[in-house]
Order: sequence, then C-alpha cells, then structure tokens
Amino acid sequence: MPGENLTRDEARERAALLSVDGYEVALDLRSAVGGDDGDGPRTFRSVTTIRFRCNEPGAATFADLIAPSVTSVSLNGRDLDPGQVFDGSRIVLEDLAAENELVVDAQCAYSRTGEGMHRFVDPEDGEVYLYTQYEPADSRRVFANFEQPDLKAPYRFEVRAPEDWTVWSNGAGERTDGVWRFAETKPISTYITCVVAGPYHYVTDSYERTFEDGTTLEIPLGALCRKGLAPYFDADDVFLVTKQGLDFFHDHFDYPYPFGKYDQAFVPEYNLGAMENPGLVTFREEFIFRGKVTRASYEGRANVILHEMAHMWFGDLVTMEWWDDLWLKESFADFMGAFSLVGATRFTDGWITFANRRKAWAYRADQLPSTHPITADIRDLQDAKLNFDGITYAKGASVLKQLVAYVGQDAFLEGARRYFKRHAYGNTRLGDLLSALEETSGRDMGTWARGWLQTAGVNSLTPQVLLTTDGRVDELAVVQEAAESHPELRPHRVAVGLYRLEDDRLVRYARAEVDVDGPRTVVTELAGEQAPDLVLVNDDDLTYCKIRFDETSLAALREHLGAITDPLARALCWSALWNMTRDALLPAPDFIDLVTRFGRRESDIGVLQMLHAWANSALVHYSPASWRPRGGELLAHTALRDLRAAEPGSEHQLAWARFYATVASAPDDLSLLRGLLEGTEKIEGLDVDQELRWTFLEPLAAHGAVDEPVLAAELARDDTASGKRHQVRCLAARPSVAVKAQAWAQVVESDALSNALVEATIAGFTQSSQRELLAPYTEKYFAAIERLWTERSIQIGMDVVRGLFPSLQDSPATLEATDAWLAAHEGAAPALRRLVLEARDDLARALRAQALAND
Repeated sequence: MPGENLTRDEARERAALLSVDGYEVALDLRSAVGGDDGDGPRTFRSVTTIRFRCNEPGAATFADLIAPSVTSVSLNGRDLDPGQVFDGSRIVLEDLAAENELVVDAQCAYSRTGEGMHRFVDPEDGEVYLYTQYEPADSRRVFANFEQPDLKAPYRFEVRAPEDWTVWSNGAGERTDGVWRFAETKPISTYITCVVAGPYHYVTDSYERTFEDGTTLEIPLGALCRKGLAPYFDADDVFLVTKQGLDFFHDHFDYPYPFGKYDQAFVPEYNLGAMENPGLVTFREEFIFRGKVTRASYEGRANVILHEMAHMWFGDLVTMEWWDDLWLKESFADFMGAFSLVGATRFTDGWITFANRRKAWAYRADQLPSTHPITADIRDLQDAKLNFDGITYAKGASVLKQLVAYVGQDAFLEGARRYFKRHAYGNTRLGDLLSALEETSGRDMGTWARGWLQTAGVNSLTPQVLLTTDGRVDELAVVQEAAESHPELRPHRVAVGLYRLEDDRLVRYARAEVDVDGPRTVVTELAGEQAPDLVLVNDDDLTYCKIRFDETSLAALREHLGAITDPLARALCWSALWNMTRDALLPAPDFIDLVTRFGRRESDIGVLQMLHAWANSALVHYSPASWRPRGGELLAHTALRDLRAAEPGSEHQLAWARFYATVASAPDDLSLLRGLLEGTEKIEGLDVDQELRWTFLEPLAAHGAVDEPVLAAELARDDTASGKRHQVRCLAARPSVAVKAQAWAQVVESDALSNALVEATIAGFTQSSQRELLAPYTEKYFAAIERLWTERSIQIGMDVVRGLFPSLQDSPATLEATDAWLAAHEGAAPALRRLVLEARDDLARALRAQALAND
C-alpha cells in the first residue's frame, strides 16, 4: 500500500492545474483464459489515451497507474522512459503544454481481492468471469488516469475478449472485427467506470416513460449473473423493482435518467453490496438466492437496487468534489433507498427495517472513538476507504429523514431538483446543496448543518413524567444528553407517544410533535392526559437519537413488550433496549430473557432476524463467562420451541431454524441438526435445502460432530462456488490446533486465497465456542498486523485486521495488549490504528456490559 495513497492536497493541486477532455481505453482481456498463472501475476494489456488541458504550460503533474509493468509512455508525441517516470503507482509528467495527449501502454494485473479487474474461475465448470470494482481509487489498477472524483471526463472503452464472451461497459456496446466498442459516456468520475466480461447469463427487458411534453424516454434494461446461478435468477423481480424505482425517481426528481441503458450485473467474490456504475450497476451475487429466504432478504435486495439507482442522480450526475463530502451521495442514496422502497414497491414497511437495522449500524459507529461528523475530514485515500461506514450511510440517511421533517418533503425534493439541474455532470461541496435547500425551504440551513452534519456523536432522549394526584400527566419533559467526548446538543423534531395497556395490548392513545432543543424540553400538549404505562420518545422515528425510558416505561416493557400493537413502535423499543444493553444500562441476560419471552410474538420477519443476531451478540460478547452456558441453553431451548411452534413452511420457521443452528451446542441439539441433515429427523414444513444444509453443518463442524470427509462429501453434493465458500468456512471452524494453525497461515502468511475465501476462512476460524483454542493467537495477531497492512491491499488488510482481532479473548489482559500495541505503534498507518482503536472500543464495551451483569 505505501506509495499508492493520494492526499487531498495533491488532488486539489492537480484539479486546479488540469481539465480532462476525454479518455480512450483499450483493454485486451484474452489473457484471462488458458495457461497458468506462473510465478508472477497474470496480466492484461491496457492502452490509455488521455486528452487534457493544463492551466499553466510548463508545469508538472502526475498520472495514476498501479501495474506490474509499463511498456511505453508518450506525452505529446514525446516518448518517455517508463523506468524514469513510472514508480509503480504514478507516472511523472513534466513540461506540460496547454493542450496535451498522454498515451500509456501497460501490463495490468488481474485481481483476486475484488479491487481493480477481478478474475474468478468458477469451480463448477471452469469458466472465467471478470468484473471491475474501483471505489474509491482502483480504476488505476486497470488503466492510467487522474484518479480523483473532480476530474470528470467522457470515456470510450474498447475491449478484446475471448470469442465466446460478452463484454459490458457503461455505454452501449457492440462487437465488430473481434473488438467490443462502447459508446462514449457522459462526463463521469474515474471510480464509476466499469467493465464486466465473460460467459455471463444475460436477460433483457425495457422501460419506457412518456413525459408531460410528449417526449418518450426508453431505457434498455439488462440483468446478468454467472451461468451456474441462472436456474436461481429471478430476473423478473429485479426488473419489477427497477421499473418501480425508475418511475418513482422520475416522478420526484424531474430529471430524466441520463445514462442510456441500465444493466445490473450480479458478480462473484464481491466485497461490497453493490456499486453505482452508471449504466452498469454491479451487485454481489449473494442477492441471487439459491435456497429459501425470508421476505427480509427480498426487501434488502430491493433496497440496494433502489439505493444504487438513486446514485444515478446523487453521485453520478452530480458528484462530490473530494471524499470529505462522500455523504452527498451515500447519505442521500441510503435515505432514498428506504424512501422509494416504501413509496414505490411492495415493501411498505421499509421504515421499520431502517429504524431497526440501518440505524443500529449508525448508533454503533457513532459511539466508536473513530466517529466523525457526517461531513468528514478525509486527508487521503486510506481515510476515504474507511469512511464508507455507518456514519456516512445510515446516520447520514437518518439525519436526512430528520431534515425532511424539518423543512418539509416538498421543499426537500424541490431543493434536490434544483441541485441536479444546477450541477449536472459537475462536482459539489456541502454548501452547494445547502444553498438549494435554503432557497426552497426558507430555513437557515447553516445552523442545521453545524448541529447535524459538522459535529459527531449521538444524543439520548429520556422522558420525565410528573403525575397529578388523580393520575394524570402534570408535566412531561424530554431530557437530552450527550457523551462527554461529543457534548453537542442538537435540535430534534420528535413525536412523543403515550401508550397504555388495554386488553393485553399496549396501544397509543396520545401523540404530540415537539421541537426538542437544549437539555430539557417540556411537551405542553400532553399535560392533562391519563398516566401512561409507556412513554416513547421519538415515536414514528423522526429523528436520530438513542431512546431511553423512565422506570415505569421500562417496567411495562419487561412485562408487555410483545403486546405493543404498532410494529414500528415495537421495533423502536427493541432497538432502544439493545442500545441500553450495549451501553451497560441493561444486563445482557435481561435482554436475552426478553427475546426468549417476546421474540415469538414478533410479526415483522426483519425485526425477528435482527433480534436473533442481537441475542447471539448479547450471549457471546456481553454476558459474563459464568452465565454463558446457561444463556446458551436458554436460547437453544427457545429457538427449538419456536421452530416447532412456527407455521410449517413459513419464513418465521426458517428464521428460527437458522437461529437454532447458531446457538446449538448441546449433544441433543447437535444430534437433531445431524438428523435433519440425514433425513432421520423431520420438522413439518421445514425444507432443508442446500443453503440450510451448510447452515447446519457449521455448528456440527465447530463442535467436532463432523469432520473433513463429511464436508468433502457435502462439497461433492454442492460443487459450486457457493459450496466451496461454505466448505472452507466449515473446515476452518473445526476444533483442532492443527486446523486453526492452517487457517491462520492461509490468511496471514499467504496471499493465495481470494478475497471471498479469506472472508470464509476468517468466519470459520473465529468460533465463540473455541476461546481457549484461539487464545495463542492474540500475541500472533499484534505481531503480524503492521506487516500485513503494508503487504496486502487495503481491502484484505481491513478484512484481516477486523476479522482476526481477538475479541473472544474478552479480558482486561487483551485490552492491555491492545493498548500496548497502540502505544508502541504511534507511527503506524492512521487507517490501521483506527481499525485497532475501533476493535479496542468494542472489547472495552463488552467488558463493561459483562461487569454490569456480574453485579
């Protein structure tokens, strides 16, 4: 990674000096097939022509390229010596003219890490598949360029590929004389250019819309995946959501989709959820479901489709100037994903998922030592890579939801429309958006932005209730607090709901909206109401905050949480209780008790699956070691009870089956799992398909109930890319000193594994039932991470540093070892230190929660 970074100051200097008129990129990908990789990396030829202007003739700059070798460099017809001007990541360009042409002929490397031009060999049929992934700065691994978002330009791509392949790029393409040539793009940033190539399965459709002026917009639609996934590919549903989204955004944005066609590629070994390349959006292929999944999975996929579509306007048409304002695209896309999901598709409960799942990500990130304002200080590309986080996405989206409540939906959308038209194909900063919103809303957006966008931290809101002698509300106030590290109190537009118990149901009988500002705000509208059993601040989830409860409300939840009739209110209460557990205000065994008693009454499948994840985390990380065996028994008993009680064949039954596998450890539970695999046990309606089989096999492997021959036989049954990942995870999960040593060596001492298999190996290695077996790796971890960070790509570095941190060695000694490493490595890369600091904070939080439960 050294030498590959780019600082904000360097980017600003280059942007002030250059304007880019266009790129022509020629790639020869025929080397992707045949032969073997040999000793060095497998490479492909990349020839790039860049036409650009220089504001100061005679000045010097540099182009970006990460490649094993460069064959030739020509600037304005003058040949430059690659050995003199290319250092492995930059090409020095001196004595620039007013108008310039740079031609670079290079041998670029195929990737196995999901960065640049990723090459995947399908174990099922030996076919090779390629795709690119660049954000924030990996297009320079494929072609020479000026790798920063504010040097936009049009692109022309041409690609040579094997005869039986199809190639896609951002523009429409056709093959002539053995070469795929693609239409020139609109001016876009380097990181959203894209090439996908291989024998993909491809399905087409079309979208048509007639506007009020009588003009018609036609958008060719396509969807593609590996041939091996074609039998499972429900492209019709992908196209349905795509068309619904295009209708919604055209209705609300008043700016026609500007990028021609709209292909969506589901690709293997993808590091992200998806990427908003205009005209060619890429997704992880796990969004194609090989087995039965719940409605939450389909909702999640639809949300991602819409999130990426929103980027066509927020991010692609109008792009942030530098990564400081990454939120200008990601926060908006995250908000618009949920907004359009609810407004345009069958997933009308999308705000429940947002409140329960997305905001949980934000709350965690906003309490880490690395928390940052939504508009962040991004010094360089490593900072940028780490800021694709819960702050930039989920907190930003939550704050935009608050903004809509603050300025009104109509003013918000009109501000967006003016923003698009004013800055189309350009680059922007925070002030550009705020000025448009000030125009349409009449509000002072500067004050709002200082409180919400330019400060870090999450506030907590707690109700205080004083009653009259006859049992009515005398005064109800909302108390706002902030952490000492981030003491900012913010203006919140909130709804406060009062609930009472009626016929074993907790129902809302009064509601008031109020602007909470400062440490204490009285809600005068609720004075005189009957005394509530439950007060829910931030009812309807209008703002971004941690909800707290008064003693009466908490007591009501302990007895009647499952009786709350409104699913959003119930989800908000669950979320608040989870935050209290993480904050060491509610003992983890108490949270687990709530799940065992009320989880079965949860109607929303997404909330239920989130409860399962939280309950497992409460057991593994926040419960005292002495109580964990008892807690595991309780959760396994609950899971099996509710698995058997669930409606046969229902998604709730499937969710409980998966959770049962997660918490199973006792001999009887493992025996039942094995019986379900072998067909000697049955649960009515439960279809143990291939994906569920692997789910059952992992705990069996982790507890030594199956070994390598069984896993090999399962791979023979499912000899696919997915099956291989599952097998690798299960192999690494086995409780053996030799197995752990091998898994460690494969990830830490070798770079032979692809990104997907690194991820699978780490997931298998870190088993919560194997704390003693993993104890020796604490010292090895701290001895290895700095070297590993310098030797691997940043994506693999992030995966390993996060995934192998010894969080299961939850003792003060591990905390001390972490502090010792941080003290001894003050000069380590800031991004690496950030990852270790975040892991340290999670560990310290776990120890505080365990201490509370021990009291």
